Amino acid sequence: MIVWKTGTVVDIAEQRTNVQTVIVRGEDGRSIRALHYTDTFRPLRIGDNVTMNDTAGELALGSGGDAFVCGLADADADGDEQRESGPEVAGERHGGHIMKLRYTPLQRAVLAAEEPASPWHAVFLERRTLEGMPVLIGELHSMLPIAAGWIAKAEQHRPPRVAYIMSDGAAVPLAYSRHAAHLRQLGWLCATITCGHAYGGELETVNKYTALLAARHIACADLAIAVMGPGIVGTGTPLGHTATEIAEWIHAVHALDGAPVVIPRVSFADPRPRHTGLSHHQLETLGRLAIVRSTIPLPDSLTEREAEHIRAQLDQSGCAKRHDIVWVPGIAAEEISRRLAPYPEPVTTMGRGLRDDPPFFAAVCAAAENALSRVRPGR
Repeated sequence: MIVWKTGTVVDIAEQRTNVQTVIVRGEDGRSIRALHYTDTFRPLRIGDNVTMNDTAGELALGSGGDAFVCGLADADADGDEQRESGPEVAGERHGGHIMKLRYTPLQRAVLAAEEPASPWHAVFLERRTLEGMPVLIGELHSMLPIAAGWIAKAEQHRPPRVAYIMSDGAAVPLAYSRHAAHLRQLGWLCATITCGHAYGGELETVNKYTALLAARHIACADLAIAVMGPGIVGTGTPLGHTATEIAEWIHAVHALDGAPVVIPRVSFADPRPRHTGLSHHQLETLGRLAIVRSTIPLPDSLTEREAEHIRAQLDQSGCAKRHDIVWVPGIAAEEISRRLAPYPEPVTTMGRGLRDDPPFFAAVCAAAENALSRVRPGR
């Protein structure tokens, strides 16, 4: 099911790299908030008539509930200049031939790092490994700025180079991520990489394995963070969620001689019982699907009751036997707050901030601290 709507742009609410937030007055007179990717069509102007996909709005989805502009409704919307110069080419011209969003009306060619036209093609012809590089593996996009902030503000002579790898498990365009944009501007990330059908990263790759190798050997990262974009999918069933990709990442990192470090999803503020303590997403994925070992760091700042609850979950799910559980000291809320202070907007997860859900933030930072301890000095 797709719900199509048309309307007129009445306001440009926000303009970021490759994405606009616009207010559209629909045919029924109601205002609709919509996102428009400017690498698909030209930037919008007030007065433009647009066609939108408002399926999420019709379903009243809280997360990802915006409408998306799919086209300019006016035949001459691009003006005389376009008619004189021929069809518009959205985005930068390049020699790439790898299609993402394949066989959909919005399929696009990217210059994949692996393909012959790429200047990095030769990197992938050789048998390379991650050389022990730690890879932080998470499931929620909100984990990204917390982990990156903790690492960037660590007391070190040289901050490690951190690359972000975005899979296609949730949002597909990297431009949708405000966090990725902020982190690059702050210098807390050295590169963004999109794999699978995710697109828009500074490096485009075909799959998880080549994304990891690109992080190490093209971006020259000391550490990578692999987390899907905003909008994780869940159904309330043991395996019906996109967090199952955590197992795939563990296998990929292990196969390429890296160090997989899982970011635990911990909460004692989430009202849903299945997400109390360690989320059922991770208990099922790590306890059943992951067939090689990973490290699961946890903060020792949890209360005894909280820690006991998680230990019981780890034992009952089989995670305690299948993975290496490490309790990390020194993860205090005050230190988390200090390291995230330069971030330009509040960091929340499911609408909750550090004060509302300190175990969530502490668990992310515990994993980041563990990964940081595994960075090998000097490349």
